[in-house]
Amino acid sequence: MKIFAILLVASTALLTANFALAQTWTQTSAPSNVGWWGLASSADGNKLVAVSTVGGVYTSTNAGAIWAQQTNAPKLGVVASSADGVKLAAGSFGGIYIGIYTSTNSGNTWTQQTNFPNIVAIASSADGVKLVTADFTEGIYTSTNSGAIWTPASPSNQFWFSLASSTDGTKLVAVGGNNLVGNNEIYLSTNSGSSWIPAMLPVTDWQTVASSADGTKLIAGDAGGGFGAYTSTNSGVTWISNSVSPYSLYCSAVAMSADGSKMVAGVVVEGAFVPVSIYTSTNSGATWQTNNAPYTYFRNTGTWKTVAASADFSKLVAVGGYSGWGIFTSQTTPSPQLNLTPSGSNLTASWIIPSTNFVLQENLDLTTSNWTDVTNPPALNLTNLQDEVVLSPTSSSGFYRLKTP
Repeated sequence: MKIFAILLVASTALLTANFALAQTWTQTSAPSNVGWWGLASSADGNKLVAVSTVGGVYTSTNAGAIWAQQTNAPKLGVVASSADGVKLAAGSFGGIYIGIYTSTNSGNTWTQQTNFPNIVAIASSADGVKLVTADFTEGIYTSTNSGAIWTPASPSNQFWFSLASSTDGTKLVAVGGNNLVGNNEIYLSTNSGSSWIPAMLPVTDWQTVASSADGTKLIAGDAGGGFGAYTSTNSGVTWISNSVSPYSLYCSAVAMSADGSKMVAGVVVEGAFVPVSIYTSTNSGATWQTNNAPYTYFRNTGTWKTVAASADFSKLVAVGGYSGWGIFTSQTTPSPQLNLTPSGSNLTASWIIPSTNFVLQENLDLTTSNWTDVTNPPALNLTNLQDEVVLSPTSSSGFYRLKTP
């Protein structure tokens, strides 16, 4: 039995295990010659979907250990997933499968919803109801009914490259530019795309963005201008520059944990003899560490196109574009932080959706081994991707912990 968190109710002291930084990446059994582009993960990291304009749609229900090709699926370039991995939304840039496609059964079947020709980005709320998409030339569109109806929501007449959304679909961040030579800006919305403001950031080759579950913490990656990554802890009001590595690396893909404290970036540099690799941060981007991930010394032979993370960051997945690159995963032992919030005479215990099941237990006296399971079933809070249990203590003090079943 592994125990990862103990909470002293009487003094509200919190003890947690240290998080182990992801280090090793393993190539999965998915094919490596189809030019992967899009990738999405469920909140627990178990359900994955990867898309390619050549190879079509592949899905996994066991964190990438086994992949299944969805033979009747369209060939797509970008994809987004609901928190449970059941509702998917995807699109393609050109080709015969133009437009946006949705699935309500984890990718087994798909329905075409629009004929937008050049979908370059798509993001989903945790429940899969609110969607936002960017057509490279047509603009940004939003949907509040899982993709059945779309409404124009572009802040300006731009070319569009990337999108991210809070889990409630309210806070959005988008990358757009007025030409094709890297003059891109970051745009922010706090009302599901009804209005936008430009972020106070330098104009450069921004290509990728990611958001925490509540939309408070953001990361933007520069793919060609030398700025690396910028992060924000206040929904984009202010930003700070992050040095991802000793090199002046450009970020081609970014993702983060639900609380925004942990981040992963696929990085690349223009020019030869500089590695294309994966970096991770466990302090909201303040410092970064290189991972034991495959790399190339030439950008034109491979780039990490997309990275995704489980809500607790214990399960990571990345796809490499161009020939010879496949799907890679990295897994560490989850160490959830158990939180306790008073609410009147009750208490709410909460923890980020873990990639491994945990059981909440209680004990009135730590000098005994009388730990018992809390029978209240946890409820998923979609605004922060946390499991929550409302407790009604019968004693003035007590102890709570999470353990594996």
